[in-house]
Parts: sequence; structure tokens; C-alpha cells
Amino acid sequence: MKYMLSLDQGTTSSRAIVFDRRGRIKSMAQKEFRQIYPKPGWVEHNPNEIWSSQSSVAVEAVAEAGLSVSDIAAIGITNQRETVVVWDRATGKPIHNAIVWQDRRTAAACDALKSRTRLIRSRTGLLPDAYFSATKLQWILEHVKGARRRAENGELAFGTVDTWLIWKLTAGKTYVTDATNASRTMMYNIHTGDWDDDLLRLLDVPRAMLPEVRSSSEVYGEAHGRSYLAGVPVAGVAGDQQAALFGQACYRSGMAKNTYGTGCFLVMQTGDTPVTSRNNLLTTVAWKIGDRTEYALEGSIFIAGAVVQWLRDGLGLIRRSSDVEKLAEKVESSEGVYFVPAFAGLGAPHWDPYARGAIVGLSRGSTDAHIARAALEAVAYQSHAVLKAMESDAGVKLKELRVDGGACVNNLLMQFQADLLRVPVVRPRVTETTALGAAYLAGLAVGFWNNRDEIAQHWKMEKTFKPRKERKAVQQGLAEWQRAVERAKGWAAR
Repeated sequence: MKYMLSLDQGTTSSRAIVFDRRGRIKSMAQKEFRQIYPKPGWVEHNPNEIWSSQSSVAVEAVAEAGLSVSDIAAIGITNQRETVVVWDRATGKPIHNAIVWQDRRTAAACDALKSRTRLIRSRTGLLPDAYFSATKLQWILEHVKGARRRAENGELAFGTVDTWLIWKLTAGKTYVTDATNASRTMMYNIHTGDWDDDLLRLLDVPRAMLPEVRSSSEVYGEAHGRSYLAGVPVAGVAGDQQAALFGQACYRSGMAKNTYGTGCFLVMQTGDTPVTSRNNLLTTVAWKIGDRTEYALEGSIFIAGAVVQWLRDGLGLIRRSSDVEKLAEKVESSEGVYFVPAFAGLGAPHWDPYARGAIVGLSRGSTDAHIARAALEAVAYQSHAVLKAMESDAGVKLKELRVDGGACVNNLLMQFQADLLRVPVVRPRVTETTALGAAYLAGLAVGFWNNRDEIAQHWKMEKTFKPRKERKAVQQGLAEWQRAVERAKGWAAR
């Protein structure tokens, strides 16, 4: 019996998961790696640590499943998006740490691009923001000695993390990205399906350093060199949020999912027509299979599960992230405490890079439990704002929200989310849908699965959270939350 191996390279850890033909997890391995903070608002990773952690968990997951390399039909890759790696083509050595999607060092450069917002949005579906790859790459070219000259000579390679992993897996023989990851760079034309020369000139990025853009489901090459996986085809790639959308079987226009990870990402499939947002959401490629490109609307929230990590590591309120639900349940409500976790600015629909985190409504009676509950509720409040903008843009009323990611196991959070949205929140049996989506894309490419209809039959519900809280109480909380947001917006620019 053959199995699929999915490499899930995330912001704080690398995971590898082995799936069987019914989309069930056979084994999983995970390893955290360093987060590097050179200055306030700057976030970096060591690209070699990304690779070493990802390659080691791949070996571990296959071994834990009791399998050999001959049992793996193909490898699917999903990754933290927008994070930038630049390396020497000849040596394979990175010329700088990876600049992570959360990094805000290029906020001023993006402010300078505001006058070109219409051009950027019409070509890429994105807004000029430090979140995306282009200005991070621009920063490396400007601040690493000799980088621009070497890039123009074709000596340097640029990639998001998917490109870096494929390069390493194939021993430098394959230099590609897929349409989903390319669509997050602010350099890719989502209508023509190619790098946009006008934007490359605007950003002063040499085309010579950009990878070939391919579909999300095809054989790109085989693992080579000393890799334990040598000979296994690499056959599916998608950025983490698009992979989760695919893994959640959101194959019809109007279906949506929310991933509760380090950040929170709500994505709605819109079919083969890109929808331009009127509410500061993003238009992005959902996936490209064969010659057909499908699109999505996305709302990106920068801090979600990361706020729980901050409660653990920054404040020491909990020992493990999983303890937050038990702590929050000690109180029936936040009792007027509201938390805006704008540690890296605010994403959709505000797009305020200068916002900073705020906790308001504290009294002498406030406890660690109130802060924990307010932190969880903040994740749901942010998701509510994005979903309402999404419904307005798409002209549809959501019937249900499918959820995944580490924080979706938190029942208190999921129930509060259902109360806010007034629609059922549905958690699947397999919540590792990001990795599953990458496996599905790879499996389609090698014939492991025949089509999307077959894949959709594997999706099973584990629990549905239906709205319980009264609408009036919900509306009052939303109003207070919005006032807290207004206090946090533009804080650093004052």
C-alpha cells in the first residue's frame, strides 16, 4: 500500500505527516526552530534551520509509520507564505536570514508605494504592505553588499519557502514556485499567470533571480542527492492557506474556511473569476490545476495563535498553549476587558502597520483569566470583521465556516466564533488540513486520487458549533471591541 508524505513548513515549526488513501493520518513528526528578532518589528529565520528541521521530521515521520521510501507515492509541500529567502545559485548558501512574513521593516517603503496602489492591486490582487515578499526582497538587494549586482548577473536565486525546500530536496536541479505562492509576492500578475514586468521595474527587482511559476499539482522533479527520500517525486505545492482551503474540500464558489494558526486566515473560494474587494481584502490564487486557475478572497490576521504563545512566553500566565482554554473558562466573560493583539500591526480589513497591541477595560478585579479570555475572544472578533467584509465583497451569505489549525481544538474559542458569526462553525475529523491539502494536490498529480469528487468524500465532520449567545450581547461586545481597535490603530505613528 502506498502513502502520501506532506511537508508542512510553518512559521514556528516544521512538520511532516504521512497520509493514507482515505486522507487519514498514519504518522506525524514536528520540530520547532528559532525565531530571530534583530529589532522591534523585525522577524527572521535561518534558512538552513528551516531545511534541517523539515528534512529531519520527514525522515522521522516515515520511520514512525514503519514505512520505507518505496512506500511513498509522492511528496506534497505547503509552506509559510511571503517569507523571503535569497541564496547563491552556485553554492546554495543563503546570503541573509529569511525575512518572515510578519516582519514590518519595510513599512515605510510600502508607504512610498501608496500612490501606485491601483496598479499593484489591479495586477496582483494585493495592497502595498510589508506583509508581502516584494519589499522584503528589495530590502535584501539594497542592504546586502553586492547583492543587486549579483542578482542582475543571475548569480542569486529568490524564493518563498516552497522554492527553497524544492531546491534543497532536488539538490538544486529544480527552481520553481507555484501560482499560489507567486500570487503572494506582489510581483505576480494573477490574470496573465506570469511575473509582471511593470511591477518588477517599479520595485527594481531583476527577473533573472525569479523562479519559474508552475501549477499547484504536477511533478516538478524527484528528491535527489543524499536525501533519504531520493527518487520520490515532488508533485504538489501550495501556500499554507490555499492548501488548507483545498484540504477542507472547499471546491465550490462561496465555500470558506478559517485557519487558526500563528495568524488567522479566512479564505473564500470564488471560482475561476477573481473578485476585487471593496473592503480591503485580498484577491489571490486559490490554486492552479492543469490550465485552470481558480481564485479566492482572503482576509489575513497577523496575530491569532501567536497571542496564546505570548501569554505563555511573554507573560508566563500558562505553561503550555493548551492550558489557555482551562484558564479562560475560570470566568464567564472577560468582564469588559478587550485585547487587540496588534503586535505586528493590523492586517485585513484595517491594514495599519503602525497599530500596536492594547488591552483595555482593566480594573482591580481583572485577573489572568480575564486576560486569557479576552485574548481568545480577540481572535474571534478579528475573524468576524474579515468575514463580514468577505460576504459583502462576494455578495453571498456564508452558510457555514469550516475551521482548522492548532487553535480550532479550543472549544471555547470555536463556540464564541459561532456566536459572533451567527452561522455553524464546523470542525473536521482531520484538522491538519493544510498538510492534507498539499498531499491531495500531490496525489492528484501522480494518480493516487482520481479527482476532487473522490477527495471530497474523505472530508468528515468531527463537531459543529451552533450559535447560542443572544444577538444583543454579541452586538454590544462587537461595539466595545471596535472601540478598542480604534485606540490601537496608528499608535506608533502618533
